[in-house]
Parts: sequence; structure tokens; C-alpha cells
Amino acid sequence: MMRIITGKARGVRLATLAGETTRPTSERAKEAIFSMLHLSVQGARVLDLFAGSGQMALEALSRGAAHALLCDSSREAMAVIRSNLEKTRLSPMAEVLCLDHDACLRRARPDEPFDLVFLDPPYAKGLIPDALRLLTARGLLAENATLVCESAHPDDVFSGDTTLASRFTVLNQVRYGVACVTLLRYDGEGGAA
Repeated sequence: MMRIITGKARGVRLATLAGETTRPTSERAKEAIFSMLHLSVQGARVLDLFAGSGQMALEALSRGAAHALLCDSSREAMAVIRSNLEKTRLSPMAEVLCLDHDACLRRARPDEPFDLVFLDPPYAKGLIPDALRLLTARGLLAENATLVCESAHPDDVFSGDTTLASRFTVLNQVRYGVACVTLLRYDGEGGAA
């Protein structure tokens, strides 16, 4: 069972996707992630790019994020996300798009950059580096934006792309079961000062 941990929607139970294709972030991992994020959530513009049930963006909204864009290519996921938005009464602060990550990022507006980004794609597809490249190339990240990446291995985040890696600082990296959670700060095109 998934639920909102704290904030205005605290305790609300969330619907999940049936089957094995989606792997929700565990309650323990989610709690640890939001403890690490601490002040990064308040007033943030959030992107949950491979949203699944939408639990990460919903938790951020419950904790005071200003707005969230939830994107997933699955129609089943969209139905679950919309149901969860209604249950939590957070719909007014959210936009939902049924698109793949590429189309979603091409549609996002650079004049409204994201402060907090959740990237939790299917592990076997290696989509995190591609998503990071698109986010930086399209100017969709605010200065010092925080990104939470969930992958099978720590190396999956940049997949050896040193130019891409130079634009971010790894703030933390922790394993929770099969998930490796990597917390990044966006340093801009020039990299860390």
C-alpha cells in the first residue's frame, strides 16, 4: 500500500498500477528521498517524468511544491495518476501528459524551468542519460535544480558521458533494495564552479 507520508494530503492511500511493468518507489525509499530533499520542495516547480502512479510528484505537492507536471506514456498510468490527484485534492496544482519522455520535454516551456525533477524510468531501457541531455539542451532546469534519479546501478545515471556528468554534482547516492537513488544538483552548462 502506498500513501502520502506528510503534508496537506497526509495519510491518503494511493492507487497503484496492476502488474509487474511498473515498480513503485518503496515507502522507505520515498521517506529517505524526501528527508534528503528537505527544503528543495517548498514552492518548487516539479517534473515527474516517468510518473507511474504519480506518488513522487504528489508527495512533493503535499509538502508544499507549487506545481507539478506528471508525464507517463501509459494510458493506464494516466488513469491511476488522475485518480490519485482526485483522492489527494491536488489536481489544481498539477498538469498531466500522456506522452513519452522525449515528447514531454519538447513540449515543456523553458521560461518555466523545473526546480525538482524525478526520473524513475524502466531500468532496462537506460533512459536517464537521454532525459538529462534533453532537460539541459532545452533549458528546462532552474539554476541549482535538484534531480532524483532511480536506476539499477549508480553508473546508469550518466552511462559514461563525462560531458553530461560535468553539468551536475552528485549530492548523494543510496541503495534501497533493487533501486539505486542518486540525488543530483544541476550546475549549468559550465559545470560546478
